[in-house]
Amino acid sequence: MKYHLVEVVGVRVEMPSNQPIVLLKEVEGIRYLPIWVGATEATAIAFAQQGLVPPRPLTHDLMKTIIENLSSRVDSVQLTELLDGVFYSKIIFDAGIEVSARPSDAIALALRSGASILASEKLFEDAGIEIPDQSDDEVEAFREFLDQINPEDFLA
Repeated sequence: MKYHLVEVVGVRVEMPSNQPIVLLKEVEGIRYLPIWVGATEATAIAFAQQGLVPPRPLTHDLMKTIIENLSSRVDSVQLTELLDGVFYSKIIFDAGIEVSARPSDAIALALRSGASILASEKLFEDAGIEIPDQSDDEVEAFREFLDQINPEDFLA
């Protein structure tokens, strides 16, 4: 299966559903991938993106510490497919071990671990959105929105 390196553009709350999404962008391309996530995971991703360290470790911080203390590391995260409206992914460890995970958890862990985030070509075909470079207005509006929100906005 072919994979593409992606970067996290940011997290926002989709209206009117009030559902958080994480927006990923293909590093060497013009495709974007919106993935709906839970509020807790949206907060964890936003914290990691902004470099915020909570006074007590969040679940993903704990996972990172456990992995490091077991002398292992996260090599990459692969966002694999969309089946019946559900996104799937796996965490790939340096020893070649693969663990199934929700994409939101995998992304939050990857951001904390400095691991690559990869999305399959199939996933881009099924759920990707193409935004040519000429129409950066929508992306810029999204970035402006991200600049004005705080991770606390996702806490219920």
